[in-house]
Parts: sequence; structure tokens; C-alpha cells
Amino acid sequence: MGNASARLIAYYLPQFHPTPENDEWWGKGFTEWTNTAKAKPMFRGHYQPHVPADLGFYDLRVPETRVAQADLAREYGVEAFCYYHYWFAGRRILERPFSEVLASGEPDFPFCLCWANQTWTGVWHGEPNRVLIEQTYPGEKDHRTHFEYLLQAFRDPRYVRVEGKPLFVFYRPLEIPAMKAVSELWRKMAVGAGLPGLYLVGVRGAPIGRTADLGLDASTTTALPQIRPWVSKRTPVKWFLRHYHEKAGKPTIYDYESVLDQLLPPPAADEEDHPCLFPNWDNTPRSGRNGLVLHGSTPDLFRIHARRGLELVRDKDPEHALIFVKSWNEWAEGNHIEPDLRFGHRYLEVLRDVFARNHERGRSG
Repeated sequence: MGNASARLIAYYLPQFHPTPENDEWWGKGFTEWTNTAKAKPMFRGHYQPHVPADLGFYDLRVPETRVAQADLAREYGVEAFCYYHYWFAGRRILERPFSEVLASGEPDFPFCLCWANQTWTGVWHGEPNRVLIEQTYPGEKDHRTHFEYLLQAFRDPRYVRVEGKPLFVFYRPLEIPAMKAVSELWRKMAVGAGLPGLYLVGVRGAPIGRTADLGLDASTTTALPQIRPWVSKRTPVKWFLRHYHEKAGKPTIYDYESVLDQLLPPPAADEEDHPCLFPNWDNTPRSGRNGLVLHGSTPDLFRIHARRGLELVRDKDPEHALIFVKSWNEWAEGNHIEPDLRFGHRYLEVLRDVFARNHERGRSG
């Protein structure tokens, strides 16, 4: 059992309800379940499809579903959900689940937001040149409007705070023009609105330099690092590449156990960095042979990964002992800790066991 404390925050995807945009782009009634349910194995031993257990093929417009998710997360020591938030120069999408959580006060479970600031294309569906929604940055007026939209969430007593400051994640900070100026603007507006400030985190899928140079307080990682494809010791590299890529059109395959050391890249010196745990990954339901698979993930291997994450925050002040989990429910990327029919609650049990104190006392945000 773990004997240390950490603040577990699980990324949460809201794309489990129909929207007019997805109806137009992918067909009537499309949700993340559409790709999840039609997935098929693409190579020997490939675990597909992932079928949900306890919560079923849910619809996030149903309040009882959102409550059941929160109850399950709380039971296993997850402190909060980090909802992906979409803002395209004032246009919002997939906002209904979080908007209803905010307006209703239910579930009574902590949350924060991650601005998933990237252009939506058809890249994962074999249409890389098809732009669905372009992420743009019109300037200061739009950033002000964006902050004012977020302010209601920041003021909510459930919102996750670090030293009293609301936590906000920028998914691609390097793509935001004048990122430091935007950070300074938002901090000033936060203080003007009566908040003690903001705690701003930038995702580092690639090196982002010093976070302070971007006006950020810390970094984390959600993009998979540049790890090497798995090749068995008995499998010649040339045969592997030919069989899995050139001939059969298979996805890129990584052996989960072999790359565990690379899944938690060390933080830069003198930088505040929050580890991100990857229980699994397989986006072939979305992208087929263009996908990437972390093959052979198991709860036992995830336990090793989680313990390493704990070691990275063991000496931190409890307020700053943040660990992100990617993800709570990204089913079409094979990236979830919600129970499925194969493993049930076992990934959640790993979190409960490794981060035992979270389970014993919980947090209120």
C-alpha cells in the first residue's frame, strides 16, 4: 500500500453526446462510442474492442451518469476531473456536459479545465487536409472574452486550487501567440475579479523551454514521448517494419513494459513539473493503421508506472503534489481508467492502492 499523498487529477473527455457539428462531419448520432464500438483487432494479441463495464455506453447529457462517474472516481482516490475545454475565438463545442455540471452544482466533485487549443482536422480518419474547426487567436479582446467566460468556473467552490489559485491547463502553450502576455493578462483579470491569482500549467509534448518564459507556473506531459517501436528480440527489425507497416498497413506498436522508463520524462532542472500517468493507449478505433498502440498494458505494469509517478512528487509540498492521469474516459484512444469488461476496476484499484492516503481521507478541492 502507498504511504504518501498525491493529488490525482484525471483528464475527462466530454465527447459522449451527439452534437450538430459531429452529426455534420461524421454522421447522425456520432459520439466517441461510434469509433469505440466498431474497433477490431489489427494484429495478433491486439486488445480491441474496449467495452465499458459499470457505466455502459453512457450519454453525458444524463445527470445520473455524471454523478456515477464522480462517485466511482472518489471511491478510488481521484481528486478531480480536468475537463477538456474548447474555445475557438468565442465558439464553443462539446460544452454541454461541463456547463450542466457548473449550472446544477452536481456532481459535488472537484474539477478544473484544460483548454485543448488545437485545430480539429480529419487526420485520424485519413483526411489530414480536412479542417473541421480552425484554432485561431484573434488577439487581446478574444482573450479577455475567454477569461470572462471562464470566471464562473474559477469562482465555483469545487474548482481545483493550488495555494488558493484556480488551476488551468494550456494544452499547446507554444501555439498561443505572446503566451506570456496572455498569462499576465489573465492573472491581472483574476486579481481584479477578486481571485488570489491563477495557477497556470502548460503541456509539454515537446520541450517548451522555461515555463516562466511563457508566464506559466508549471508543466506536465500528455502527449506520448518519442519512444521507439517495439521489436521482439527474436524479430529482425527489417522484418518487423516490413510486416507491420509497409505490407500489412498495421499501426505503430510500442510495448508498454519496454517503454515504461520513457513514459515519465524527467523534469527540466529547477522547473515545477507534474507527472502524467498513462494507463494505456490505443487510438486505432479512431485512426486505424495510422494509429499508435501501447501494446500489453496491464494493471500490474501500470502499478509500476504509478509508483514511479509517486516517487516524483513524494518530497513536494502537498499542495503541489499534483499527478495527472490520462485519461478518465478517452475510450476511442484506448486510454481510460473507467472499468471495461476485461480488467474491471483493476486500474482504479492500482490508484487506490498506490495512493492510499487519497482513498483514506479524500479531498474537497
